Amino acid sequence: MIPETLLQDPVVSALTAQFPSAVQSAKLAYGETTLILDPAQIVDVCRFLKTEQNFIRLSSVTAVDWYPREPRFEVVYHLQSLEKNRWLRLKCPVSGEKPEIDSVYSVWRSADWYERETFDLFGITFRNHPNLKRIMMPEGWKGHPLRKDFPIHGYKYSYAEQQ
Repeated sequence: MIPETLLQDPVVSALTAQFPSAVQSAKLAYGETTLILDPAQIVDVCRFLKTEQNFIRLSSVTAVDWYPREPRFEVVYHLQSLEKNRWLRLKCPVSGEKPEIDSVYSVWRSADWYERETFDLFGITFRNHPNLKRIMMPEGWKGHPLRKDFPIHGYKYSYAEQQ
């Protein structure tokens, strides 16, 4: 559901005209518009926002774990239009069973390390990412430490398991 006041916003209006089924809901909070999007359309929506609406800067990609709720995760993108002096937040719900979403690396190269960090810490796979591997945790690390069900002190391993 998109509130009528947000439908008057030129960016939201252009986006809903171009992608009628992409925006699932929207809200205005703390002076920033947040759009909940269909994850299947994230790359096309981001490309449109960059090329047609001048949101040329991707300032972050992260996730929120809503465990035990399903869909468990939200992948969150923060965009900035320098020309319009405006911020936009995009959120995509992602299932906890097989958490994956398309990479926006083809739109913004700056998504590279943001998506790797989100993959490493939450275990969300970014399809079509050119180098999706751990960036913060050691290669042999088991699990994803920012998941709500990750043990506070990490998993306990015996010396025999490490051999």
